Amino acid sequence: MRTKPLALFCLVLLVAGVSRAQSTPQTSASLVVIRAGTLIDGVSETPRKNQLIFIRGNRIEKVSDASTAQPPAGASVVDLSSAVVLPGLIDSHTHIFLWGEDPAKGGYDANILNAGIALRAARATFAVRRALEQGFTTLRDVETEGAGYGDVEIKQAIEEGTIPGPRLFVATRAISSTGGYNLEGYAPELDMPKGAQLVDGPVEARKAAREQLDHGADWIKVYMTHRSWVDKQGNLVSQPTLTLEELKAIVDEAHGWGKKVACHAYNGVGLQRALDGGCDSIEHGLELTDANIAQMARQGTWYCPTISPYYDNWAQEDTPAGKRDRARARVHETSFRKAVQARLKIVFGTDMGGIPWTEPIAREFGRMVTLGMSPMAAIQAATSRAAEMLEMKGELGAVAPGAYADIVAVSGDPLKDIGELEHLRFVMKNGAIFKNELVK
Repeated sequence: MRTKPLALFCLVLLVAGVSRAQSTPQTSASLVVIRAGTLIDGVSETPRKNQLIFIRGNRIEKVSDASTAQPPAGASVVDLSSAVVLPGLIDSHTHIFLWGEDPAKGGYDANILNAGIALRAARATFAVRRALEQGFTTLRDVETEGAGYGDVEIKQAIEEGTIPGPRLFVATRAISSTGGYNLEGYAPELDMPKGAQLVDGPVEARKAAREQLDHGADWIKVYMTHRSWVDKQGNLVSQPTLTLEELKAIVDEAHGWGKKVACHAYNGVGLQRALDGGCDSIEHGLELTDANIAQMARQGTWYCPTISPYYDNWAQEDTPAGKRDRARARVHETSFRKAVQARLKIVFGTDMGGIPWTEPIAREFGRMVTLGMSPMAAIQAATSRAAEMLEMKGELGAVAPGAYADIVAVSGDPLKDIGELEHLRFVMKNGAIFKNELVK
């Protein structure tokens, strides 16, 4: 086929243009300056008024008082002088591949049995966009619930700009033991899919950790308890899963890779094994004894309580499940209050996915404050404290020089009404504005 002269000419211009673009040095990133009426920087205990945040590229260059500094000529100015500005928020416990666990809609099992992987990936795409819209610029996603390594690929799609979403720290498949995870209750001759990778013995446990780390896990998630119920004395009891030897093999392997281990643990024997085995974070921690709290403080264990999900979908009060549900909430409240008083290292986490992604993520702040945490401490749990747990101190969860330019803003004062954080009106991630309802 002969090439038409005009098409050939255009092709030559295109190639020449590409060549010039590749050979021409890139100019430095343009400067953006945000005028913040009030700044809660995620680290300081006291807000600051009338601040200028200088952003070049995807990083914060400096933060200055507006009375002593001005935006230079040519800078792009974003006027948030009537707003309260904060760092991008961090949810440290989510499941982007879960679509709610409403019993009336099939509960947990429907996520795996009724939705193919393409549909689940589409729903995960919705979930990450939904999180970013609400000002959560970073998520630690702690298990795909039967979707394999899909979280690694959603993370990749976000990083390459294919879809919008927060930064993801992912845990891939999670690990539990035989008899220690859903799907359950089906005919024994059926080989049902499981929401986690099941292992038995330290050798299998270490191998599973290696597989997950090799396939892109940022964290390893383990289940140290599974079923729970109320005994004859009214106490909450939880089934332990992994043995101490199995857990130690996983922790040893993860730490050797420079990674951390998050332990789902409600209470009792399983929670004690989690602490003795060296877990880096306790997820949920419904019933913490005084000895548990002292050990967590001594070891520097992080606590991600996820309060909100234990108030949803209670069974009828006079049923075993209903008694269990109420016991969970009751002991959880006591544990959280004790953890606050003991100054444990607490991070914000919601268990979104178990909770439908259509619900407001920030409602967890209200639970935390109601149970004794100050509004500022709750904000820090979702900013600088979470960043520290993720080993991103000074880079995430702070409005400070050198940090990533993840910035959010609200109209009202969240220190007076923490519910303001359910209505984020400005979201910047990595120096790019994603949502803007404040500047016209």
